[in-house]
Amino acid sequence: MDTDDAVRDLGPRLRELRARAELTLAEVSKDAGIGVSTLSRLESGERRPSVDHLVKLARVYRVTLDELVTAEPGEDPRVRVKSVKRHGMTHTPLTNRPGGLQAYKLAIEAGTGAQVPELKTHEGYEWVYVLNGKLRLALGSADMVLLPGEAAEFDTRTPHWFGRGDENAVEFLSIFGRQGERMHLRARPARKSAG
Repeated sequence: MDTDDAVRDLGPRLRELRARAELTLAEVSKDAGIGVSTLSRLESGERRPSVDHLVKLARVYRVTLDELVTAEPGEDPRVRVKSVKRHGMTHTPLTNRPGGLQAYKLAIEAGTGAQVPELKTHEGYEWVYVLNGKLRLALGSADMVLLPGEAAEFDTRTPHWFGRGDENAVEFLSIFGRQGERMHLRARPARKSAG
């Protein structure tokens, strides 16, 4: 890629990095010390970046200068997962294939306000495993707290809701089958004792 191509492709690359980081122009402006209008013109390609701009933006987006300027689709082998925030949770997909079982890492931020369960239903079957923190699971008429290392599985046609078990953040894995598939764990049979 020659210099003109790199500069021409930089605007969309900057916009992509900002979207991936889930930052606004104002937030990048504050972190990088570059004006919002300048950032907007850099992203639209109306302005060529200075070396100072590139150094500051590489720091904010946590990439090297080389990655910032010369990255082309397919060159970077790292998996870039796009997290989505909805229903008060950050959903990070761990699978990327249509149909079948889908795996997610979910996180609920720490907070002090009371959480009121809003139970929902949908087709499918779900299995959850708590990684860190305490997970509150409202399932039908039951309301329970799962601790790290604990798991639960249920038909998602049963009204359910996830929340924090206390004021601390919680992280958990979810494996979901839209068609009602269940996760199967295989265990090695116990050895027969001699004698």
